[in-house]
Amino acid sequence: MAVFTSVTEADITAWLANYSLGDLAELQGIPAGIENTNYFVTTSNGRFVLTLFEKLTADDLPFYLNLMSHLARHGIPCPAPVADRHNRLLGELNGKPACIVSRLSGKSVTQPSAAQCAAVGAMLGQMHSAGQSFEDQMLNPRGSAWRFEASQQVQRFLSPQDAALLESEVELHAKNTLTDIPRGTIHADLFRDNVLMDGNRVGGLIDFYFACTGNLLYDVAITVNDWCMGADGPSTGSGLDEERTRAMLRAYHSARPFTAREAEVWPLALRVAALRFWISRLYDLHLPRDGEMVHAHDPEQFKRILQNHIAASRTIWL
Repeated sequence: MAVFTSVTEADITAWLANYSLGDLAELQGIPAGIENTNYFVTTSNGRFVLTLFEKLTADDLPFYLNLMSHLARHGIPCPAPVADRHNRLLGELNGKPACIVSRLSGKSVTQPSAAQCAAVGAMLGQMHSAGQSFEDQMLNPRGSAWRFEASQQVQRFLSPQDAALLESEVELHAKNTLTDIPRGTIHADLFRDNVLMDGNRVGGLIDFYFACTGNLLYDVAITVNDWCMGADGPSTGSGLDEERTRAMLRAYHSARPFTAREAEVWPLALRVAALRFWISRLYDLHLPRDGEMVHAHDPEQFKRILQNHIAASRTIWL
């Protein structure tokens, strides 16, 4: 989340006239993140989140909005898009595609406990199960072809050692794809800042705009890589915390059982999940686009996570 496109109180007041959401009480920009423009919108009828899409087009967006509506109807706590007076989920504001969704309870955590990891694992399993009945499809925009192209663009900014590591990992995963494992709709970005916790309960899963059709295990690996790093965090070079990793995986398994093939390819899933975010953070750091409030995440974090997985003598599983 971020603010690239300014929205004034006059802008949002005029836009809200298309909705039955009451009168504007407060408008507040959300500075974190790097993909879309986001504001908290409080009206006389409740609290909402306004999103203006900076990269995705109006043709791209029905998949994401329909997915959130589908998951919300199936009991997954995620933002529910609000339809306007003409029953449309997507509008336009200041020249950008825009939507407004329900604002959920809870807050993100920086140092999750094993119990919180278990809650997130269970909810991710439930989300994957609910997504099996969602019929729309979306290719992973951060898949193998993107990894190759983006890695080529950032190579010139890297040391010879990092460039060699990047090239070898991209080649490895191009040759060793995750095959013969369950697929479905995945979140693909379920980091700590995209989960709202209410104590040990998941209050909401947010920011579905990297969601796509893909390997369910890949989604689990993305989540584990962020939620289950060692107590001192990846900046110290520590690997996965065993207690939190097992708690998340076992809770997920209770909601959506893993297959034997998923257990076999788990080490590769962890590595390709780390590679994806190392590349995207390198790209955002070295090839940024202009914005009013932008926070680029440190790519070194995911380089270290990837190196930890490569060096690990064993991989933590159930």
